[in-house]
Amino acid sequence: MKKIDAHAHVGYFGSWCDVGLTAQEMVSCMGEHEIEKSLISYPDNSVTREALKLYPEKFLGLAWMDPNQGEKALDEFSSLVDEGNFVGLKLHPLFNAYTANDAVVFPLIEQARKKDLPVFIHSGHPPFSLPWSIGQLAEAYSDARFVMVHMGHGHGVYIQAALDVAVKHDNIWLENSGMPMHTKIREAYRQVGRERIFWGSDAPFHHHAVEILRTEVCGLTEAELEDVFYGNCKQFMRL
Repeated sequence: MKKIDAHAHVGYFGSWCDVGLTAQEMVSCMGEHEIEKSLISYPDNSVTREALKLYPEKFLGLAWMDPNQGEKALDEFSSLVDEGNFVGLKLHPLFNAYTANDAVVFPLIEQARKKDLPVFIHSGHPPFSLPWSIGQLAEAYSDARFVMVHMGHGHGVYIQAALDVAVKHDNIWLENSGMPMHTKIREAYRQVGRERIFWGSDAPFHHHAVEILRTEVCGLTEAELEDVFYGNCKQFMRL
């Protein structure tokens, strides 16, 4: 089954993580698992840029921006988007220490909205990236498109909150990498909307095979799985 990986990383993450994949290693994994394209990001956007140059047919870039950098972040985001292979904004409130609905985020959201680019935002860790905060951000910018990465991540309360918030706000899509409850994938497909959930690996933090299997056993039909693995992200990213 063809796949688009909606959330992956090329590069090395040190400290407690100690994980990484080169661009070449990622492309090899993609071939093994029938992944047509991967949306990639890394805290240093020059790493993403280099991967995009090496494999433009395999990768699409998300510009990882820290809103705490103010005008510098706005200028860099604009410059990256103008290059052509960066197709969205990546925000990681936990990594860069700000709450998802803090006013410091607003200028970048404004810029993404004006460029009609989606905003991928990490979810699942207090106090910075809770689903309710992302919901408040989506409510403030109802004409922007948000992807709640990890759909609440590893905590059952936050996973349920991700679904509840997405039901309430039709400008929120869910990405399921690293989320352990396979049944919630089916539940999101049924309750949030068949077109509003898609698959991601979060490689190298998670193994492609593990993330694929969790989705495969969630209880959806083959045609519905094709939506999650491929069709929904293709439509969302206008590929």
